Amino acid sequence: MSGGAVEREPAPVALVLVSHSRALAEGAVELAEQMAPGVLLIAAGGMQDGGLGTSYDTVEAALTRATQDGRSAVVLTDLGSAVLTAESVLDLLDEDVAARVRLADAPFVEGAVAAAVTAHGGADLAGVLASAEHAGSTFASAAAPTEAAVASDDGVLRATTVLRNPLGLHARPAAVVARMLAAYDAKVRVNGANAASVLELMKLGAKQGVELRIEAEGAQAAEARDALVAAVEGGFGEV
Repeated sequence: MSGGAVEREPAPVALVLVSHSRALAEGAVELAEQMAPGVLLIAAGGMQDGGLGTSYDTVEAALTRATQDGRSAVVLTDLGSAVLTAESVLDLLDEDVAARVRLADAPFVEGAVAAAVTAHGGADLAGVLASAEHAGSTFASAAAPTEAAVASDDGVLRATTVLRNPLGLHARPAAVVARMLAAYDAKVRVNGANAASVLELMKLGAKQGVELRIEAEGAQAAEARDALVAAVEGGFGEV
């Protein structure tokens, strides 16, 4: 048996990012790939000659690749005419393929990151779509998240730890947390924020030295809590 790393099969839901700019689409894919390396992300940006605009042929090719091997796909777009192009492609896809594709009404970059992390956790098409669209409301308010509305029920397990990594709870460790918790049958909150959401964790703006209050409930609450505490105390590999 080879000693090399075993490649993980791509997640069952892929993402197609349709932008008027090739550079913007490729940049969004690059960012999301850092958060969710196990997801197939395809940039469909710009015209075929490299100019600004959206190309039917480019989007069609991206969707064809995304839905190979029975995969589903969520499509995110940047501006109105990109939506029209994507819809035109969807209208002419075979019915069995079109049934596995959803067009998200979501912010382009934030939605891509949120959806990619959710897809990495093995979520189905509906779950990935919901994650992308929820990203639009995550940053809609500048208010900080409120404390968890789970009073002192015996079913809620708690822990307190201190953030140790120098850069705080930035994008990479937030993605690590969200991906890790997807493996547990538990709902976890950190300082009132949904720990399964990269964007909600990033919105906390938690810096090195900040106290993190963890609350977990569900069948695997203890395991999820302990895993999160261990990751925080390990500095997410950055210390």
